[in-house]
Order: sequence, then C-alpha cells, then structure tokens
Amino acid sequence: MAFRKAVKGTLIGGGAVATAFGLSQFFEYRKNRARLVYVEAQGELKVPFKDALPTREEQLSTLRNTEEFDVLVVGGGATGSGCALDAVTRNLKTALVERSDFSSGTSSRSTKLIHGGVRYLQKAIMKLDYEQYMMVKEALHERANLLNIAPHLSAPLPIMLPVYKWWQLPYYWAGIKMYDLVAGSQCLKSSYVLSKSKALELFPMLKKDKLVGAIVYYDGQHNDARMNMAITLTAARHGAAIANYTEVVHLLKKPDPKTGQEKVCGAHCRDIITGQEFDIRAKCVINATGPFTDSLRKMDSQKTANICQPSAGVHIVIPGYYSPDNMGLLDPATSDGRVIFFLPWEKMTIAGTTDTPTEVTAHPIPVEDDINFILSEVRNYLSPDVEVRRGDVLAAWSGIRPLVTDPNSKNTQSICRNHIVNISDSGLVTIAGGKWTTYRSMAEETLDAAIKAHKLSAGPSRTVGLMLDGGKDWTPTLYIRLVQDYGLENEVAQHLAATYGGRSFEVAKMAQVTGKRWPIVGKRLVSLQSF
Repeated sequence: MAFRKAVKGTLIGGGAVATAFGLSQFFEYRKNRARLVYVEAQGELKVPFKDALPTREEQLSTLRNTEEFDVLVVGGGATGSGCALDAVTRNLKTALVERSDFSSGTSSRSTKLIHGGVRYLQKAIMKLDYEQYMMVKEALHERANLLNIAPHLSAPLPIMLPVYKWWQLPYYWAGIKMYDLVAGSQCLKSSYVLSKSKALELFPMLKKDKLVGAIVYYDGQHNDARMNMAITLTAARHGAAIANYTEVVHLLKKPDPKTGQEKVCGAHCRDIITGQEFDIRAKCVINATGPFTDSLRKMDSQKTANICQPSAGVHIVIPGYYSPDNMGLLDPATSDGRVIFFLPWEKMTIAGTTDTPTEVTAHPIPVEDDINFILSEVRNYLSPDVEVRRGDVLAAWSGIRPLVTDPNSKNTQSICRNHIVNISDSGLVTIAGGKWTTYRSMAEETLDAAIKAHKLSAGPSRTVGLMLDGGKDWTPTLYIRLVQDYGLENEVAQHLAATYGGRSFEVAKMAQVTGKRWPIVGKRLVSLQSF
C-alpha cells in the first residue's frame, strides 16, 4: 500500500513537472514566433554598405565629424559588437571603438563551442535552481539562432561522454535527454547511447579498461574569432561607425540641465596608429570591455567598487591524431571537479579549459601548471597505447573570463552565474559577464536598458534571424563552385567557403595566378613544404 502511494505521488509530482515544463516550452515557442513575425513585418533592413565597406580612415572621419551619436560602444569583442549590431538595426546612430583589434581578446580564446551548458543544467536539476534552468534554456535558443545566422562559421558537433561505471549510464543518459528536451524544437540532433564496442569504433583512442559504454549528444562548434568579425562587419554594413586600435583616454561629461549632476556624454579617444586624439559625442556610452570592465568604470568614478573577478581559461592544441575528425569528448568530472572538453579543430585537437583566478592583462600567458593539468586529464581518458607527451603541445592560449559580482546585490562578494547590466549614476551602461553563446540576447538586454535609461527613440531588437556577413549566400557545396569557376585547390576552396561564406568569391577574385596547370589561381601564403 505504501509502495502504491509512493508511486502515485511520484507520478503526480512527475506529471506536474512535465506539465510545467511543457507549458514553458509552449509559451517560449509562441514568444519566439511572435518576435520573428514582427521582424518579417518590418520588412528588409536598410544596408547602406551592402557592397563595399568604408575604409578605416573613412570610419575615423565619421567618428570625428559626427556631431552626436545615439550610442557609443566601447569594446570590440563578441558582446560589444553584438551591442553595436543591435543598436544600428534599431535605427540608432551607432559608434564602436576597440583599443586593440576586433576579437583579439577573450572572444577569440574560447573552447569554440556554442552550447547551453550541460553542467549548468545538472546543477539546475540537482539544486532545483530555476535561474540556472532559464540560463540554459536561453543559451540553447541562442545556440540555434547562431547556427542559423552564420552557417558558414558554425555546425553541429557530436560530443561523446564515455562512461566507466554501470550506474552512471542511466544517470548521464537522463541528464543528456533532459538537455535535448530543454532545447525542444531547437534540439540539433537527438542524443543516443553507444555500446563499448561501438564507442571504441568511433573513438579508438579511448581507454578500453572498465569502459561500459558512452552517450553522444550534440552541441554547436564555431570559429569564434571569425564569428566576432562577422558580427562587427554586419554592424558596419548596416551603418555603424567602427574603428579598431582606437582607445578611450577618458570619458566626457556634462551637467544635467535639470539636476546639475554630471552625466557621461561621450569619450575622448586616441588613434593608437597615428596618435591623433579626438572626441566622440554620444547620448549613451556602453561599456562592453570584458575583463577590462572595471578600468572604464573607474574612468566614470574612482570610487566605484570592482565587480570583475577575472579567471584564466587555458586551452592547448595537440596533433589531430589525438581525436577523431568529427567527434569531441567531454570529461564531466575531472580530478578537481572541473569539466574538460577534447575537440577536433582545424585538423588538430583542442583540449581545455581551466578556471584559475588571475590578474587582468592585455596578453595573458598560459602557465605550465594549467598545461600539465590538461595533459594529465587527457591521459585519464586515452588508451595507454597513446603516449600523451608535453612535446606534443603545439600551441596554448589563455583567455580571461570576466566573472562578475552584481553591484546591486546585497551580497556583493557572490559571483553572478550569468551576466549583469548596470547603469551608473552618471548614465554609463555596463554589460559584463555572460558567455559567448548568449552574446546576442545580452546585447538586446543591454540596449533595452540603455534606451529606457537615456530615453532614446528606438523599437524592439531585430537581430533574431538576422544573417551575419557571409552567411546569406553560403551553401554546403559552395566550395565546389570555387574550384570549378576559379581553379582553386579543393582544400583552399573549402577554407575560403568556411571562412568568408558567400563573400568567398570576392576573395577568390584577388587570388594570384600560379602559373601552373593546376591549381590555376591561389598561391598559398605558406607552402605545404613548410609544415
């Protein structure tokens, strides 16, 4: 009798959870459809620079000579570029400056994944944390959108989770299936279970001893640096004035005519290449400087408390024979509780990442301890036949992840798991934290807050479904046309198509004639013999 009651209670409780989950999926679907219908109803966006983009000198001239912009974005990473694109497509007069080169910082030093975060979903379920659940749900929606708007730079990637204990198989399977369910109609491909023999067939480098089986699920993979550039170029094509190697020296302020309080009204900038200095006036300034968030906040007010807690994420590059060409691997529980990914990339293998407190520097260098930690974890999952050597590390990089504390929270020491949007007393808008995958929704939230705070005249965001530069005319067989029409090598044509998408023909037209029977055009920058 007690057993029946327990089962009945479980079924009722499970049914309630399933019903709530189903309703959340339904309302999310309705909201997304309504947004897409609105974007379609607005018609085609104007693209002032559809063919040729302004030169850097022309962009700098626009920045210097424009009387006042609606929005000035500081920072040319994924989030800053996303803010510029969101602003300019709302018909706001937009400017963006970047101290170094676009995507030269954290945005080009990621794990190259577009993902919702399997481990965040695990925490959400185990701790019944609704905030974490919604964070995963939002990221999965953004994953689908990013794969759709930049198909030349991104693609689904199967990732294997090897299982070495029998009880873990149903545990991990249930978690991964929940990951599929949360994605809903935007699930890339359904996850599945593999036997030991099939797992070794697909990933022969795996350690065989005590292997029970494996679970394969799908996430997205992208070229992070190129993706950042595509966002930046798309903003420029829609009319945003952008300039790299342009640093903010100090913020401009003027008294509010009603209150007399000092308000941010632009920035005094320096062209690092020429040394020329000039002012950029703007109704709103957005701080999207990633790890350097506090530096710009200090320009606003020296009394401002730091909110950024920088963490170093190290990745290493090892030869391609360490992994299959088309499948990654996830270590869900490393020796210190972190997660390690093991992914194919550009005919090589990327392994990472770490999560170590660090100081903010412009050019972070990976430390030897982090490199050895990653190698040690790799050894735990690979067959003894594969000797994991320090000498096999071909490259390594360190990216600074800007973890943040919420200045509006009572407990200012607790790290915010998501991102924060903060508006200072002087009107400086700061967007900090978050992850690569959710750059678009972060930008939308930031512009919504900026428009409200500064009373700017603009409509809703229009970036859902907006194709990024090179994505519109791309097809999986585009590289064949490059081979046939221009006489490029097959490998070179694939590289151009996967890098520039529909604009790869413009690059092919600039290629030099080789003087050989084949390939007809396309002299390699580095000859094959040099490798």
